[in-house]
Amino acid sequence: MDDLSISVESGEFLTLLGPSGCGKTTTLRIVAGFVRPDRGNVYIRDQLVNEKPPNERNTAMVFQNYALFPHMSVYENVAYGLKLRKLKKNEIEKRVKGALELVRLSGFEGRFTRQLSGGQQQRVALARALVIEPDLMLLDEPLSNLDFKLRQQMRLEIKSIQKRTNVTAMYVTHDQGEALTMSDRVVVMNQGKALQIGAPMDIYDFPNSEFVADFIGESNLFMGKVVAVSSSRALIQIDTGLELHAELLRPTGIEAGDRVSVSVRPERIQLSSQFSEGTNTFRGELENLAFTGSVLRYYVKLPNNRRIVIEEKNIGVGTRSPGERVCIHIDPENCLPIKL
Repeated sequence: MDDLSISVESGEFLTLLGPSGCGKTTTLRIVAGFVRPDRGNVYIRDQLVNEKPPNERNTAMVFQNYALFPHMSVYENVAYGLKLRKLKKNEIEKRVKGALELVRLSGFEGRFTRQLSGGQQQRVALARALVIEPDLMLLDEPLSNLDFKLRQQMRLEIKSIQKRTNVTAMYVTHDQGEALTMSDRVVVMNQGKALQIGAPMDIYDFPNSEFVADFIGESNLFMGKVVAVSSSRALIQIDTGLELHAELLRPTGIEAGDRVSVSVRPERIQLSSQFSEGTNTFRGELENLAFTGSVLRYYVKLPNNRRIVIEEKNIGVGTRSPGERVCIHIDPENCLPIKL
């Protein structure tokens, strides 16, 4: 970790997002108390917990492999943390019943975990974490072992449960879809650093670096030099010889002469067979296309061999063909210059 500083608000769902090896799980394990930081402090509810072992921090961990006890029933798995806290039997029964109702597993108390599906095992792990009423719930890529459809379902399930219980959550994933779908805020990490922290929509629409623009979603990145800047617009000479006008929707600190990378999302480029002239309008050749179900992806070559990706919704009106000459248009407000 490299001087990482993160705060999590009460009741917030905060996600640490980044590629493998960027420090997401290390951060989570430091907060949980499994790893001791070389320097710096960890506070939970304004209390310094550096010297406290994991069992005294009132945090709950949901692991990637769930870490359920195979020799115990569902009830015994969920009750385990409460028994360690020496709660009375009737209090344990009340809490376990409530937790299983919350994750829709009432009636499964007597089953062993090996008798459950992957999604049901995930719910048991959630119930076991929630039943102790933690100050902070830590989730380390808990959906990575599930198939695609179940993963999508569990995203909404976990988010719904978190909001109903108002538990504070730190979630680790390398899946940007999970991060954008589930989070109140996202911390984009790389090489032990927090590159950007913000709401999912802000990070997607206004990435602060090339890495964030390329890692969150997909971007066409144009390298170039700022030729002129007005109060609300920049003119950028792209390395391929093209010019792009970019609407400056937020303060950027960009000045004439600066080297920039211009980020343009594939779904925000307009594609047409009718040729026209105008700002940010170029001719190109459709080289290839990919059908992904709800979306059509077009690979277009611009003048000077610059290649870009364009996405259109599949509305069932047929597709274009490779080799077709096309016209593309990019609204200036969809061009985001990032200072290098």
